[in-house]
Amino acid sequence: MVGKHKNPLVVAISSRALFDLESGHRVYMEKGVEAYCRYQVEREDERLEPGVAFPLAQKLLALNDPADEARRVEVVLISRNSADTGLRIFNSIAHYNLDITRAAFSGGESPFRYVAPFSADLYLSADPANVRQALDSHIAAATILPSRAHHDNDGQLRIAFDGDAVLFADDSERIYQSEGLAAFAAAEKKMAATPMTGGPFRKFLQSLHELQSQWPRHKAPIRTALFTARSAPAHERVIRTLRAWDIWIDEAVFLGGLDKGEFLRTFGADIFFDDQSGHCESARQYVATGHVPHGVSNDAA
Repeated sequence: MVGKHKNPLVVAISSRALFDLESGHRVYMEKGVEAYCRYQVEREDERLEPGVAFPLAQKLLALNDPADEARRVEVVLISRNSADTGLRIFNSIAHYNLDITRAAFSGGESPFRYVAPFSADLYLSADPANVRQALDSHIAAATILPSRAHHDNDGQLRIAFDGDAVLFADDSERIYQSEGLAAFAAAEKKMAATPMTGGPFRKFLQSLHELQSQWPRHKAPIRTALFTARSAPAHERVIRTLRAWDIWIDEAVFLGGLDKGEFLRTFGADIFFDDQSGHCESARQYVATGHVPHGVSNDAA
């Protein structure tokens, strides 16, 4: 290994992202909180089925060295459940041997307020309102979308990102949406040597890069990729921006507007982050997908 990570990468995941809680959620929506509590307590010895973010959590935790007390990655459970109804969740965590020891059960209140005190680098939730709160607090966050797709790539953790409004600010996207493709291309060519401002996932990418750097590059159990609708000549600014940030991304695909789904399947992403709902709908047919409700494409949402 190369170097040592001082602080663990902290990923906060909601219980509805980690486990399949949809049947219980329907009880809550149709019959209320008391019926929901009875439903979960009566079934607290029945294990929950894995949710969309479950394989991601497994691979994140597998990055820790069992022989080393210092963790490289910490997965924290954030739940709107009470501690009483949350017992089923912890029983399921134990059943699957997930090394998750920290959790916050907010008893019906918004659980978001516990994300920052846990020093989360990333927050994944099924609740768009909580995700928006996190983004407003400058925490990388995404709404986990329903998906049955899962890829196994020999245990390697593969994380894919969109560019504008995710890794980068949405300044260029605003030009594209207001003035069109020609104006966007001209602006990017003119600004090719000027690094873009970081977007909501820049800090998370930096932390992921630092974690990845603990291994020799050809042996790293983490692989990252950028999938962007950009094409030449707008590619140059992306490359120069990542170079200026001193961040290495393993793969970069400039799609020029092509559908992203098949490309993400080919990469074998464990999760993909994008700000545009259309791209997310395509992606979630193939891979676990997180919608990042940030930037001009989400201003009216």
